[in-house]
Amino acid sequence: MRKLRTAPTKSALLNLRKQVRFLEDGHALLERKRELLTRLVYQYIKDYQERKRVANEAVRSAYRWLSIAQLRMGDRSIAQATLGATPSTKMKVLPRRSLGVQYPSVEATVVAPQPVGLLGTDPSFDEARRAFAQAAVHLAELAEVEMALYRLISEQRKAQKRVNALKYNIIPSYVKMIKKIAEALEEEERGTLFQIKRLRESAERKQGSVG
Repeated sequence: MRKLRTAPTKSALLNLRKQVRFLEDGHALLERKRELLTRLVYQYIKDYQERKRVANEAVRSAYRWLSIAQLRMGDRSIAQATLGATPSTKMKVLPRRSLGVQYPSVEATVVAPQPVGLLGTDPSFDEARRAFAQAAVHLAELAEVEMALYRLISEQRKAQKRVNALKYNIIPSYVKMIKKIAEALEEEERGTLFQIKRLRESAERKQGSVG
């Protein structure tokens, strides 16, 4: 921050005091926002940990069913079957906002798999399709929370930096300047009073000598 420079006048002093009150109000609002963001971050961390656990289990289940299908059908038959498979998930991404932070919100659902129209497929193939569709939904939900958490943490850090800048740099520099100007005005007032006193004493002496 550049050093404050202003003339030591009463109007400047009043103006600086108004600015300090404005900065203190801004600091209080930022501090409140930082606290809310911090609370929200911890909530999302818990949600992220739970969704990550669920997603990992869903992925392991999907690959387990795929392994069973590979053993029963073979890679070639699976590759041919997937050519006729329809999408098993439906997803929509929408914007969402919390405390001024925007991040994508994912709406993901499993679509009932349609028959591939191929004879000889094993039931494990359909189970694998359903398992992978469910895993994709959980991964999409995990990605939503992860993105929200990343942006909330980023905003929380920005708020923390602004709070610290106001508290330890900007506001103290204004307070220091106010004190400096107030002291200069007091010194000037004392000087003026001293000069008035000298002039009054001089006038009284002259008046006494004339009398």
